[in-house]
Amino acid sequence: MVVFPNAKINIGLFVTGKRPDGFHNLETVFYPIELRDILEITEIKGERGSCVFTSTGIPIDCPPEKNLVSKAYAILADEFDLPSVDVHLHKMIPYGAGLGGGSADAAFMLVGLNQLFSLGLNEERLTGYAARVGSDCPFFVLNRPVFAFGKGELMETIDVSLRGYHVVLVKPDRGVATPEAYRGITPRAASFDLRELGKLPVEQWNGVVVNDFEDSVIPKVPEIQEIKHTLRELGAVYVSMTGSGSAVYGLFSHPVEAGKAFPEYFVWQGE
Repeated sequence: MVVFPNAKINIGLFVTGKRPDGFHNLETVFYPIELRDILEITEIKGERGSCVFTSTGIPIDCPPEKNLVSKAYAILADEFDLPSVDVHLHKMIPYGAGLGGGSADAAFMLVGLNQLFSLGLNEERLTGYAARVGSDCPFFVLNRPVFAFGKGELMETIDVSLRGYHVVLVKPDRGVATPEAYRGITPRAASFDLRELGKLPVEQWNGVVVNDFEDSVIPKVPEIQEIKHTLRELGAVYVSMTGSGSAVYGLFSHPVEAGKAFPEYFVWQGE
């Protein structure tokens, strides 16, 4: 079985409070985009309950057994008598970017195993297993625009569409570790109700729909500010960092040759 885990962008991101469990409460809109990894899952003979993981593409800087794909397999293998599998990931979504690539891989692993071995898990149960992998993993099971809150695991479907806009995604060489990004955050009440996002024209999002992480991350990665400035100069109607960074996206009402403006960085374009 071959599946294609996709990335997401955050449209707005407010960090609203520190939780007793050490995590933070947030409010954001998760929106799926078409930048994708390739994940192949193959049943193999031998001892049951083992996952052989390999990867190509963008190098993954962690041992195979600690990869979120392996973690997702282990969670289901603890509760179901799963055959052993060979899993190969071709990584195309950059890490340290705020794009949720690792979470997407894990969520698609859960969905793929459910289909491959006819486990009969519905969406609710799959999101429950996904939440055990990571806070934003449940989104990739749903994989539709949602208003997310709590740690990001609580979600409500939201009527937001970027149809008709061209998305340009730019990631500088430096990534941002999520714990590092949170260290510079001062929680505060959301300045805009993102559940109302669909009522506000995209051209009015700048200055209203903001990402709280920009204040703490941009001083560490000043290239982000330069990328935002260049995207605006190219004609973007809205520009923002996604997640805790370091990737930045711009929304355009027309096609643009962004690659020429950022020859030194990772650039992806889609509609």
